[in-house]
Amino acid sequence: MSIRNLDDLLAEGVSGRRVLVRADLNVPLDKQTGEITDDGRIRAVLPTLSALVEAGVKVVVCSHLGRPKGAPDPQFSLRPVAGRLGELLGAPVHFAEDTVGDSARSTVEGLADGQVALLENLRFNKGETSKDDAERGAFADQLAAFGDAYVDDAFGAVHRKHASVHDVPARLPHVAGRLVLREVEVLGKLTGDPERPYVVVLGGSKVSDKLAVIEALLPKVDRLLIGGGMCFTFLKAQGHEVGTSLLEEDMVETCRNLLERSGGKIMLPVDVVAADAFAPDAAHDTVPADGIPSHRLGLDIGPETVAGFAAALSQAKTIFWNGPMGVFEMAAFANGTRGVAEAITKADAFSVVGGGDSAAAVRALGLDESSFGHISTGGGASLEYLEGKTLPGIAALEN
Repeated sequence: MSIRNLDDLLAEGVSGRRVLVRADLNVPLDKQTGEITDDGRIRAVLPTLSALVEAGVKVVVCSHLGRPKGAPDPQFSLRPVAGRLGELLGAPVHFAEDTVGDSARSTVEGLADGQVALLENLRFNKGETSKDDAERGAFADQLAAFGDAYVDDAFGAVHRKHASVHDVPARLPHVAGRLVLREVEVLGKLTGDPERPYVVVLGGSKVSDKLAVIEALLPKVDRLLIGGGMCFTFLKAQGHEVGTSLLEEDMVETCRNLLERSGGKIMLPVDVVAADAFAPDAAHDTVPADGIPSHRLGLDIGPETVAGFAAALSQAKTIFWNGPMGVFEMAAFANGTRGVAEAITKADAFSVVGGGDSAAAVRALGLDESSFGHISTGGGASLEYLEGKTLPGIAALEN
């Protein structure tokens, strides 16, 4: 791809210039305390920000957080992120109280060389996500005024046609940051000619969310291992009772067709952990996948399934994993996700964790991140890339 990168920008000599950096700082916050519970996405952008700071750039960072409705909402403020970013950079981060208003302008104008500012949540302005090109463009004009150049290091947002991702690059000299470049390189390996056997593990709640990527990957993979809530729709398609487990009735026939067309590539659970209720202390047992009691719901894959999946993964040379195998946030139902993740780390393979809940699970379960080949920061973006879709943010950087 014809994308200029951060090194190209730095080679031009950028000391004293202002650079607008689109980061993905959409981190989870504790609803009671407002504290950051996982700073992985903040850490991911540090290589790009540190390089710019060391080059004497006046760095203006912008990001979204959550889904505010186009107006300021205190629960989605980026202020806690500014504090944590400053701690990780080892220098204060100047925080603007708005996106493109008086506070933003004065904060940006007050930056000295090598200092960093963070604008308030982009989605507090309805122009960021507007479907109207003119409204989105007007907001992009205001953002672009804060930079002499633009760096996109928000891979988790490149599949969105938003002002800061799609429209600002048309208004400024633009490059891909370290993170975006790495993500594109890694995912390019998976869409090109991956070393075989190529095994994909998919989990998460809904088949409908993963249908497009299943369709795209089936012809390319050697094995497709399916767990998480989505597996119950496949089990139903095989004619099994799934009790009160998560089920997409309107996808049963689609799953049946996928199974018929897969040529035996799809592996489903042979046992599941079935519980009386969706609760951390619910009574539960391991049962055969074809013997789920009618009053129970599956909340994790069982140990026999973990062993089968691990055996398939042990043969792999390339692995892509997206989606947990169960409700890993509850200790009683985290063993499936942990077991599969550990099997991936033990495989002699190039492994990619496809962002989202999978990346969160790696950190929540205390697994060694360096044991994986790459942990993506963009769940939806990585899936759409593998589907072969044109990502607006990447297309904007190529232009």
